[in-house]
Amino acid sequence: MADAADVADVGSSEGAGEESGGGIAPVDRRVFVVAGVVFAVLMVLSSRYGFHRDELYFLDCARHLQASYVDQPALAPLLARVSLSLFGVSVEGLRLWSALAAAGTVVVGGLTAREFGGARRAQLLAAIATGTMPVLLGSAHVANTTSYEVLAWAAIAFVVVRIGRTGDTRWWLAVGALVGIGAEFNHLAAIFGAVLLAATVLGPARRSVVDRWLLAGALIAAVIVLPDLWWQSQHGWAMFAMTQALNGEHGGAGNIFTWIVGQLGMSCLAMVVLWVAGLKFLWRSGRPLWQCLVIAYAVLFVLFAVTTGAQVYYLAGLYVCLLAAGAVGLDGWLHSRPEQLRGLMVGTAVSATLSAVIVLPLLPPSDVGWTYGISSNSGEMLGWPQLVGTVGRVWTGLPAGQRANAVIFAADYGESGAINELGRGAGLPTAVGAQNTDWWWGPGKTHATTVVAIAPGPDYAPDYAARLRHYFRHVRVAATLSDPDGVHNIEWGGHVYVCTDPRRPWGEMWPELRTYA
Repeated sequence: MADAADVADVGSSEGAGEESGGGIAPVDRRVFVVAGVVFAVLMVLSSRYGFHRDELYFLDCARHLQASYVDQPALAPLLARVSLSLFGVSVEGLRLWSALAAAGTVVVGGLTAREFGGARRAQLLAAIATGTMPVLLGSAHVANTTSYEVLAWAAIAFVVVRIGRTGDTRWWLAVGALVGIGAEFNHLAAIFGAVLLAATVLGPARRSVVDRWLLAGALIAAVIVLPDLWWQSQHGWAMFAMTQALNGEHGGAGNIFTWIVGQLGMSCLAMVVLWVAGLKFLWRSGRPLWQCLVIAYAVLFVLFAVTTGAQVYYLAGLYVCLLAAGAVGLDGWLHSRPEQLRGLMVGTAVSATLSAVIVLPLLPPSDVGWTYGISSNSGEMLGWPQLVGTVGRVWTGLPAGQRANAVIFAADYGESGAINELGRGAGLPTAVGAQNTDWWWGPGKTHATTVVAIAPGPDYAPDYAARLRHYFRHVRVAATLSDPDGVHNIEWGGHVYVCTDPRRPWGEMWPELRTYA
């Protein structure tokens, strides 16, 4: 297997792909084949289990379209609203967009290798490396913000590489648009854009690419995110409180090692050598703007390691560019040593298969429990119909007069999303929730005298009964949550409570129930 130290110099061998006239190699159509395979796999597997807790929340957000939300901007819920309009409450319909985003990311990976001067075979290698990224496959199987964020980061880096190659700074307008659109899917794109802007203005590229087009691109990005900023200003800058809560949960010195090790899982394990070589390729390229990508990577690596270390996927989108750079840098070396290339391909097949078992719903539901500690995706797709059924039995078990003055209250946004989406046709009322944007939608019946409260298991919501007793004189456990496959996810061991005799009106309690997590 190749070592990163063996990375080829810029323009070496066929990997550079430069034509005598100074152009770049034709696009390798096999890149689109790889993208098509990724899309097909994701769609075939899309209905294997069920909705993820995040997806249930996003569907709830889609029914409350806003300029922004506590924990994400507006575009992902907007796509969920389009899915509801086209397909109804359909897991396949919702995941169509994230599967398309993954396929687009594969294409961007191949085209980025081409911008680096890669010939067809380097483009194909970059597409394969991108398409086998566990973070790409896992995130694209769940229609939250991550798959769109990965595509946005990859596309931003692709255009920056193009500016660095051509010197045509008019492309900064496209970068600004991509940063703005990406930030409307996930705020992390704005952080990437800001760090990249600082690296460009303050770093080695400032003399060659800092001009009015860069300023215009920055203004475009700012204009696109204005609705998000307006909403945040009207809601106490909730995203900062949310960020603080996440950093408290996932950051700190104890998670730095988790972050460092986690970066090895951004690509399939055999391809780590490729992105490490990509860093060296960029730094030795002699192109200042390409070097700015390395600076941005280093700054963001340290920033995220310290602040959100357990969220190891925050840099995932930038690895698409690094894999493309490594594919070009190592191309000549690999193809002069066929045994190394075969080893890389075999290693990729093995490691990609192993990671796919963890991040995709390939196993029977009863066998995914062991994967939960590595990737919670599959585990958080199980048990929701059973939860809705359990809550439904508790709700219908109340006397009709009591139900008339009762609300269903969920501690977790997945629970409220499950009631509101999966329980919509089962006669259940709209649930209210305490977590994130759910809380901003209000308590429902402000003078409710009975609250049917749903809470996750003790690891996620410890001593929740004691918290409820702070607000109600009578709290009884009406049911315990589990799932038939025995996966100990967030809901396992949670309870449904019936709370009566409130100490204060329900509406007065509401401001104290908010949770950001």
